[in-house]
Amino acid sequence: PIDASSILAPAYFGQATTLQRCCPRNKRSSYHKNHRNMSSEGTPPPPVAPLSDDDDSSRGSSTVDGTAAGTATENGEASPMEVESSKPSENGESSAASPIASVAKDAASAAEAKIPEDSEAEALRLKDLGNAQLSEGHFLQAISLYTSSLEYNSKSAIVLSNRALAYIKVENYGLAIQDATAAIKADPNYAKGYYRRGTAHFALSKAKAARKDFRAVCKLRPKDKDARAKLKACEQAVREAAFAAAIESEAGAPLSDTYDPSAVAVDAGYDGPHPDGGTEPLSDANLEDELFTPGKLPRKFVMDAIDRFRSQKLIHKRYVARLLISAKHYFQSLSSLMEIPIPTESPDSSDASAKPRVTVCGDTHGQYYDVLNIFEMNGYPSKNNPYLFNGDFVDRGSFSVETILTYLLFKMSDPECIYLIRGNHETKNMTNIYGFQGEVNAKYDEKIFDLFLEMFGWLPLAATISDSVFVTHGGLPTEPGVTLDDVRKIKRGCEPPESGLMSDLLWSDPQPFPGKSPSKRGVGYSFGPDITEAFLKHNNLNLLVRSHEVKDEGYLIEHAGKTITVFSAPNYCDSMGNKGAFIHFGEDLEPKFTQYDCVPHPSVRPMAYAAGMGGLFT
Repeated sequence: PIDASSILAPAYFGQATTLQRCCPRNKRSSYHKNHRNMSSEGTPPPPVAPLSDDDDSSRGSSTVDGTAAGTATENGEASPMEVESSKPSENGESSAASPIASVAKDAASAAEAKIPEDSEAEALRLKDLGNAQLSEGHFLQAISLYTSSLEYNSKSAIVLSNRALAYIKVENYGLAIQDATAAIKADPNYAKGYYRRGTAHFALSKAKAARKDFRAVCKLRPKDKDARAKLKACEQAVREAAFAAAIESEAGAPLSDTYDPSAVAVDAGYDGPHPDGGTEPLSDANLEDELFTPGKLPRKFVMDAIDRFRSQKLIHKRYVARLLISAKHYFQSLSSLMEIPIPTESPDSSDASAKPRVTVCGDTHGQYYDVLNIFEMNGYPSKNNPYLFNGDFVDRGSFSVETILTYLLFKMSDPECIYLIRGNHETKNMTNIYGFQGEVNAKYDEKIFDLFLEMFGWLPLAATISDSVFVTHGGLPTEPGVTLDDVRKIKRGCEPPESGLMSDLLWSDPQPFPGKSPSKRGVGYSFGPDITEAFLKHNNLNLLVRSHEVKDEGYLIEHAGKTITVFSAPNYCDSMGNKGAFIHFGEDLEPKFTQYDCVPHPSVRPMAYAAGMGGLFT
C-alpha cells in the first residue's frame, strides 16, 4: 500500500534497525495548513495494459544478462528475482552511499537534460542508480530513476523488469504486470520478465496465470531451483483453490457453530490471565462463555492480556477461541455501515481543555508496539475515548496476532470504545501471502486461523462519523449514484469478489485527475476528485477518510480537501522511514492530526511467518 504516484517524495526514506529507538516526535498540525502544504497534484499514471494472450512463452532458451546481486543458482546464474548489481557511479563512488536528496537531484536533472550523444551510457548510469536505491529499500526513488533510464531506452528488458520488481515491492501489481509484459515483448527469452509477472499475478491470487509464467521461467532456466520452487507453490495454490471450491459447495455449519472452546484444556503450566480474574479456568463453561458477551468482558482481563502481549507471551487458545466466536456473532449483528457519534464527554474529565473526540487510525499492519505507543500518547480506548481503526490490522508486521486480539478484547469489553473496519488484508488470500496465516498457525493452530477468517468476513466495511465523515479502508465506488443505504446492504460473511461495491471499498485509491482509471494495484479502479465530490454531495457528506497507502508524513489531503488518507504504521516494514498519524474529530468535525515516529520492538523481522511465495514480497 505504497503511493508511487508521486515518485520523488521529499521525505528521507531511511532505514531503521529493529531495536533502534526512533525518537518519537509528536506533532499536531492544523487542517488548513496541511491542506495547503500536502495537496496532491500530478499526472495520470500509465494505464494498466491487459495481458496479451499471444505471448509465446515457450521459445528458445536464455541466460540473464549481466551479473545479478544475491545468491547464484546451481547453473551459476543469479536468481531472476534479484536486481542487476550496482556499479560505481561516474565519479568512482558507489551510488548506494549517496544521500537521497542527491539521488532525487540526479533523477530530476537527468529528466530535464537533453539526451546525450551516448544515450546508452546515460540509460545505464540511471539504471545503476535505480538499482542502488532498490537495494537500499528506497523503492519510489528506484522507480523514478528507472523511469528516467527508460526515456533513453524504452525497450530495455532489464530496466523494465527491475522497475516491475520495484512496483511489486510497493504493491502496485498492475503496473508490475504491465512492465514485465513489456520486458517480455522486448526480449521473449528474458526469464526475469516472466518471473516478475508471475510474482505479481500470484500476489493478485491469479495462481493459474502465475503458473504459466513460472513454467516459462523453468523452460528458459531448467536448472533454477528457485524458479522450480515457485512453480511448485503456484501448482499447490491452484490445487488448493480447486479443493476449497469443492469444499465450499459442500460446506455445512461454519466452524464457529461447532467448535467448543470449553473442550480445550488449560494446562497447569499456563501462567497467563483468566477472564474472571482467577488463577485457574472456570469450571462452569456457560459462565465463562457469558464473560465474553459484548460489554461483559472484564477490563482487567483486557489490560492483563496487553501486558502479556507486550512481554511476547500469549493468552490461552481457549480464550482466543471464545473471543473470536463472540466477536464474529457480534459483527454479524451489525450492518456493513456503522454510524459513530462524537461522545458527549471528553476523554479526560480532569482536563478542562480536553474536548470530546473520536480518534481515527489507519493501517497498523501488525506493528503492535507502535499501536501501544498510540495508546500511550492518546489514551486507551474507552467509551469517552473511542477509536476507529480503518482496516489492515494484520500482515507484514510479525505481531499481527497481538494487534488484532487487543482490538477484539477492547471491543468485547466495551463495544462503544473501539470500532473496526475491514481492510483488504483481512482476507484469506492476503493473509496467506503476507504472513498472518503463518503467524496464527505458529502461535496457535489452523482452527484458530479459520475462526479469524470467519470473523474477518463479518467486519463492517465503512462508517460515518456524525453523519458527516465517511470512513472506509480503500476508497469510493466509481459507479455513480451509490448511496449509504447501498453500503449498508452489502452482503458479508464471504471473501471479497474481484469487482463490485465491496471490492471498491476495500481496494480503490484516489487519483489527482478526474474520472476513473485502472488501479496501479491490478485490482479495481482509482477515482478522481469529481467522483469524490459527487459521492459526498449525493449522500450529504463533507469528507472522505481512507487508508490503504503509506504516506511519508502519515497522512495526505487530496481532492481539494475532500479526501484524507491516514496511515498509522510508522517506518512501515522497518524500512520505509514514514511517519505514522492519527486524526481527531471533535464536535466541529474538523480533522486534527497527530504525527509520530516508530518505537523499538523485539527483534522479529517483518513477514517472519510468511512462507513459500510470501518471501517475494518482503
